[in-house]
Amino acid sequence: MPEIQEMLHLKDLWDEQKACSLEDGQLALLRYRSNLLGADLRITNFGGGNTSSKFEMKDPFSGESVRVLAVKGSGGDIGSITESGFAILYLDRLEQLKKLYRGEKYEDEMVRYYPLSAFGENRVAASIDTALHAFLPFDHVDHLHPDWAIALAASANGKPRLEEFNRQFGRKIAWLPWQRPGFELALMLERAAKENPGTDGLILGGHGLFTWGNTQRECYLNSIRTIDEMGEFISEHQKKGPLFGGVVASGLENRNEIAVGILPALRGSVSSNRRVIAHYTDHEDALAFANSNWARELSALGTSCPDHFLRTRVCPMFIPWDPAKEDASVLKSRIQEQVLQYRADYKQYYDSNASADSPKLRDTNPSVVIVPGLGLFGFGKNKKEARITTEFFINAIHVMSGANALEDGSAPDSLPQAKTAEQSREFTQFHNYVALPRSEAFRIEYWALEEAKLQRMPPEAEFGRKIVMVIGGASGIGREVALLLARKGAHIVVADFDEAGAQKVAEEAGVLSSRDQVVSTKVNLGSAQSLGEAVKFTLAQFGGIDGVVNTAAIYPVPGADGELTETQWASTFLVNVTGNYLLARDSDWVFKDQNLPSSMVLTSSANAVVPKKGSEAYDTSKAALNHLVRELGIKLGPQVRVNGIAPATVVAGSTMFPRDRVIQSLEKYKISFSETESTEQLRGKLADFYAQRTLTKRPILPQDCANAIAWLLSDQSAKTTGHVIPVDGGLPEAFLR
Repeated sequence: MPEIQEMLHLKDLWDEQKACSLEDGQLALLRYRSNLLGADLRITNFGGGNTSSKFEMKDPFSGESVRVLAVKGSGGDIGSITESGFAILYLDRLEQLKKLYRGEKYEDEMVRYYPLSAFGENRVAASIDTALHAFLPFDHVDHLHPDWAIALAASANGKPRLEEFNRQFGRKIAWLPWQRPGFELALMLERAAKENPGTDGLILGGHGLFTWGNTQRECYLNSIRTIDEMGEFISEHQKKGPLFGGVVASGLENRNEIAVGILPALRGSVSSNRRVIAHYTDHEDALAFANSNWARELSALGTSCPDHFLRTRVCPMFIPWDPAKEDASVLKSRIQEQVLQYRADYKQYYDSNASADSPKLRDTNPSVVIVPGLGLFGFGKNKKEARITTEFFINAIHVMSGANALEDGSAPDSLPQAKTAEQSREFTQFHNYVALPRSEAFRIEYWALEEAKLQRMPPEAEFGRKIVMVIGGASGIGREVALLLARKGAHIVVADFDEAGAQKVAEEAGVLSSRDQVVSTKVNLGSAQSLGEAVKFTLAQFGGIDGVVNTAAIYPVPGADGELTETQWASTFLVNVTGNYLLARDSDWVFKDQNLPSSMVLTSSANAVVPKKGSEAYDTSKAALNHLVRELGIKLGPQVRVNGIAPATVVAGSTMFPRDRVIQSLEKYKISFSETESTEQLRGKLADFYAQRTLTKRPILPQDCANAIAWLLSDQSAKTTGHVIPVDGGLPEAFLR
């Protein structure tokens, strides 16, 4: 059994016993190797890198054994890939493509032959890296983007530093100048391997690392050993001096509070094209970069690795702000100035590089924002993408840090990333860090093949880019709202006085969408402080609020004399009326800072217009809420629409109908029941009784109310505000008057 290899930074995770137990042979081992490599972001970033194996399979046509290439499919992630995620192609057909190749100008046309080279029934879309793996003369190949390797690849003195690395560690890693991934690079890699016999890896300037082996285990060990040694090499140099030219700003102790305070304005500013979800991090590396002397210049250069800037855009947006001298209000005003400048610069970048057949201009807003004293903000179509975007830029920070640590004062006549001295002038450089030419960045960002990958993405869910806070989400109507919005792709905060219940519903909703998109918190509708904290919690999680729903209320039960105490009366109005006012008041600043169309939906009742004996406090509080909806519609418009729903009695799942109250009602209406029946069975009997009062003769369910609320939150009701929509089955007594 192979021994576990000891390393300085990484761990050898290979389990030989587990590897031997895999039943699907080389494909299963490829998946195993890939998952191990993808489990550590220091080895490669999410969705980045590629792995492959060449082995024999039985041809379904001839029944003979043929050699195939299994390579990670387009858009896959090696950390989570399964056997079904690999494209499998006939290796001999890929070899034949060399005869069809018409040169670099036409290399994109080679991709159309990959589906024609698919083996058997495999229909996984092959990535642009397919030929790179096919033509390297090794059975198993890893193409990875470890920060330490890219630091070498993005250094102005990268080639001599690589030679130094080889001498120090007894390695034979070869250097290859920058070339966009594709068929031309595949031929360059093949030549480099032949011209450097005995080489055990390749660094592609400005890009990443290629390693290989004769067995799955050998390939895995070569990859992690190379990366670990490069980590040791870079780390030794980082100890010699301050990073990024030293610190000019300090991380603020109250940075999380300030970040939450500016997030709505920031999110709104970068949502001019489409809404985005935010992720904020004050990770120590993000702070070290944001607070450094060189942060602004390095931010302007942007990232070097294509896998990075496809997520982080061509460069992040840096907001100049002095936390020692300027307050958050100055920062807020500067956000809009910087976003406008960023959009203009991005438009110029597009116009300068686009051709007649380029894909159309995409979003001009930044996806990464750097703020001194605070750290790093990332934005994406959902929480996962926003979080991954920040992770990618932290990877880029590591690259910049490593490249600058390798600086030795030399000034090479030509950058090693370039093939020629003329091309060298197109690269941009700050100290020892080298970024790709803007023209090369554009060729990748607006690559027709990248555009095709985007077009293959499934359509986004209706609420996929929206953030909704659901008060009263632990049960009844609120629970159904949370579950329905989860199915529709929303980002949800389930808030309730019942903290455990809210957490349970959040877990249920997370299963229906994504665990990244649903969280929970405790809230007291009768406390302005608690509501304000719930709002800030929502901002910290997702960056803004697009919808607020409140389904929570209390129904006071009279004493034996049929009367309520003064405390009960006051509490009813505090929760049922004042709580809704406070909720709107404490959300208003968020809506104003975001400046995005938003919606509030409050829950009234048919009782608001149908007087009853014994429920005066509840009924009048709901009548007041009806008018509050109208008042808030006027106050918060035009950006915020405020509406309500007015259900008839919803018994199913309602905390206002505990078992004892249900039994009292059944006895009151002389409805027969048995004590052995479950609470839900008793609730069903009472609901059926109430249904007979309506025109439709059908019980009102929480799902019915949730459907109405979702409609009022949606863009389909964009012209409706200040209204209370009945969901009562047709209750004549509650007809509008």
